[in-house]
Amino acid sequence: MRAETPLLAFFTEPTSGPARRMESLLAHLARKERGRLRVTRVDVGQKPDVAQRLNVEKVPTLLLIKGKRVVGRLEGRASAPRVERLLEQHLEEAEEVAA
Repeated sequence: MRAETPLLAFFTEPTSGPARRMESLLAHLARKERGRLRVTRVDVGQKPDVAQRLNVEKVPTLLLIKGKRVVGRLEGRASAPRVERLLEQHLEEAEEVAA
């Protein structure tokens, strides 16, 4: 997988009910978009420095990162359609560049 592949960072913590409810959605997206998107899970309790550096104050938070820049953000529990809208534009761009 190339370094230009967008990264969806899922900021969570074990005690967050909304984040736990989003786990299956993120697992599904990771499988569905595996050629066009990398998905990673960041536990804010274990990596508070990463959360602070990226201004993550709420759990769950999704950050879409391309080329070391945050290009999209969703805070709080997000539905599948909201996450897909966030990804849509950037994944299409990645596909066009690869073609």
